[in-house]
This record gives sequence, structure tokens and C-alpha cells, in this order.
Amino acid sequence: MGPRHRADMLRVYGDLDAMRWVGDGTAITEEECERWFDVTAENLRRRGYAMMALRSRATGAVLGFAGLVHPGGQDEPELKYALERGSWGVGLATEAGAALLSWGQGALGMGRIQATVAEPHAASRRVLEKLGMVVEGRDVEDDGSVTLVYATPASPEGPGAGG
Repeated sequence: MGPRHRADMLRVYGDLDAMRWVGDGTAITEEECERWFDVTAENLRRRGYAMMALRSRATGAVLGFAGLVHPGGQDEPELKYALERGSWGVGLATEAGAALLSWGQGALGMGRIQATVAEPHAASRRVLEKLGMVVEGRDVEDDGSVTLVYATPASPEGPGAGG
């Protein structure tokens, strides 16, 4: 994911209805988009994985973004995804999430992978629960909103097993 995805990123992360669940609820700016590309490039260089564009099999159009990241430099990987409005409710987040969790725990040898979600965001909570993730924590933010911390246990075969 890089500068060639600028328009797609601004479209997906510029939707205020979707962004009400992300961070401070504001749309991404051009400057933040550029910083995101820098962080993504650094994550790929340093870790070998990062956010990536999700494309339609039929048209090749970018439908959203998903990946395994380490927000704020946290130690544990975190599953993240954001989809354009037209791709909500059709199983794409679940499909991408399942693939990323399998890849992370299998090929990359990750143990616990977490995901965070605003407590009232029922659709995203359903996705995480379909993926077998469970609530492990509840953070009350400065504004009083609640973020749930979901996690999946390490692969039953142990780190590095499967694929």
C-alpha cells in the first residue's frame, strides 16, 4: 500500500459515517494519509507485513484496507480493517480477517493477535466474534467512550505451526 492508493484511502477513511468508530471520529487528511504511507513502508521494511489494499476479484477496484499492525509501537500485532460503504455487510471483513489471522499465526508464527473496537460498533464486534476472537479487556477513553480489546489465543499447535 502506498501513494498509488491515495485516492482510495481518502475515499475509505474520508467517510465520516465509517470514521465515527475510528480514533477521534474525523476523516483522514492528506497529511495523515502521507504519514500512513510512511508508517506502512517502515512496517513492511521492519516487520515484513503492514496494512494492504483489499481489491474486488471481479473489477480490481480497491474496496478497503486490512492488515496486521502495531499501533503506537505496541508489542502485540493488531488486526485492523476499514471498508468502503458499498462493501459493508457482505463478509469481506470476515474473509480478510480470517486470512490475516491464519497467516499471522501460521506463516508468521504470531501468538496472540488483538483487535480493538468501539463498544457500540455491533457490526465490527460480530466480525471479530465470527473470527473466534473474545473480549479480553475494556478501556474507558478520556471522552468516556469504551473501546473493547478482543484477542485470539495462540495457534493450538504453537507459534510457527500450520499455514
